[in-house]
This record gives sequence, structure tokens and C-alpha cells, in this order.
Amino acid sequence: MQPWSAPAQQALVKLPDWVAQVVNWQQPYSDDQAKMALAIELSRQNVLKQTGGPFGTAIFDRNSHLLLAVGVNRVLPLNNSTLHGETVAIMLAEQRLGTFTLASDAGRELFTSCEPCAMCLGAVLWSGVNRLVCAGTAADARAIGFDEGPVFAESYQYLQNAGIEVVRGFMQPEAKAVLDLYASSGGRIYNGRDGNK
Repeated sequence: MQPWSAPAQQALVKLPDWVAQVVNWQQPYSDDQAKMALAIELSRQNVLKQTGGPFGTAIFDRNSHLLLAVGVNRVLPLNNSTLHGETVAIMLAEQRLGTFTLASDAGRELFTSCEPCAMCLGAVLWSGVNRLVCAGTAADARAIGFDEGPVFAESYQYLQNAGIEVVRGFMQPEAKAVLDLYASSGGRIYNGRDGNK
């Protein structure tokens, strides 16, 4: 930060342009496999297009099965450590609906290509979704160098006690392949302790 610059008054949350070619906003995603396939494809395209880290998220209405919002990791391109796939999707879904909560009578579900980090697990709790479906595991993310923070079995139990259905390891091999692709292509492993490397 330069000493003469004024503090920022807003932060940008923007999806890459290619997202419009990957998502279908009009057609219902009929089952869990189609929903998770979208989250994983978002993560894969984010790696291939070099627009962020290897993580993707999609949020659906549980009644209509229509897509409400998507998110991909935007930490590096937008210089914001909080712009993980889950948080981006939650922000955009709430903005689209004009509300601070995704809670509804029918329910909303969040599909993510990897188990959430500590920050995103908290965001899931506060978002109001009532179902969380994860593909890759925290161990898969750690294996390529990401630190998911203090997430424990009790963390998931806390979500379940709060009324959130949790499914883990769904389509895990497909999601792990994207993490491995990111690592093999030289993707940057970033965290708050890296400084400006």
C-alpha cells in the first residue's frame, strides 16, 4: 500500500467471462451428478483458463433445481483472500435474490468441488443453505499444498446440528483430478503467509 493512496471504498467480485459458456441458467440440473459435474467443470475451466485456483461452486434451488449462482476461486486475479469459490457463489446468489440469506421453504443447496476451508465452512453455515455437497476432500487439497485451516469432524457435525445436510466425497476422483491438474501445471499455492511471492 502506498502511503498517499486513499482506502478502498468497495471491493470487486467478478466472475471470469468464460463462465457464461459453461453454465445453463434456464435448464434445471436434474440430479446430484449434474449439479456436481457443473461445480467440478467450473473448477477445471478456472485452471485451464488460468483465471484462479482449482475450486468451483454452484448453488441451486432445491425445488426447481435451477441454478441460482456459481463461484470460482478468484483470490489471485482479484487480490482478495476471501474470494473462494463458495464465498463468491454465496455473495452472488444473495445479490441476485436481494437478501442476506439463502434460506427458503424449499431449501437451497451448495455443491462445491472440494471440502470447504475453515472460512468457507463458516460462510456455508451463515448463508442459509440447508444442504452441502462436497467432492474433493481436504486431504486432496492438502496433498497439493493448500491449507484448509481448522476444520474437524466436529465442524461438519456442527453444520448437521444446525439443520444442514452434509454429503462428502461425492464424485471425489473427478475433483481430485482437477487439483492434480492445477499442481502439475504449476498453479500457485497461496495462503496468507506467502507474502508477495
